[in-house]
Amino acid sequence: MMDALALSMATIAGFEGCRLRAYQDVAGIWTIGWGETAGVRPGLVWTQEQADAALRVRVAQFLLAVLQRCPALREAPPQRVAACVSLAYNIGAGAFGCSSVCRHVMAGKVHDAANSFLLWDKAGGRKVAGLARRRAAERTLFLSAGAHC
Repeated sequence: MMDALALSMATIAGFEGCRLRAYQDVAGIWTIGWGETAGVRPGLVWTQEQADAALRVRVAQFLLAVLQRCPALREAPPQRVAACVSLAYNIGAGAFGCSSVCRHVMAGKVHDAANSFLLWDKAGGRKVAGLARRRAAERTLFLSAGAHC
C-alpha cells in the first residue's frame, strides 16, 4: 500500500496545488495547503511544512477510508487505488463510498468504474473545467493498471 499512498499524494498534490493562506474554493469552502478544508477559517496562514504534513496525514486517512468503503481495492494495483483516493479526497469519503465508482469496483466492472469518475465534474451544481480535467486524469490513472480488478 506504500506505492498507493505515494502515488495518491503525488496525484492529489498535482491537482490541488498548495496555497499557504486560507481561500475559498470554487464551491465557497474555506481551504488551505494542498486542499485541506478541516478547521480552515478566514485569515489562517500555514508554513509549507504544515501544509506538507497535513497532506501526508489526510491522504493516509483517505486511503484507509477508501479501502474500508471499497474492500475490493485492497488487492487492486496502486494506480487504481490512487485514482480512487484522489477522487475521495476531492468529494469526501462518504460520497466516494456511495458512488458508482465504488459500486462498480466492488462488482468487478473496471471500465464502468473508470467511466463513473467522469460524473464527478461539478461544484455547486455546475460543471467545472478543472474538475473535468481531474476526473479524466483519474480515469486514465485508474485504467493504467490494466483490465483486471
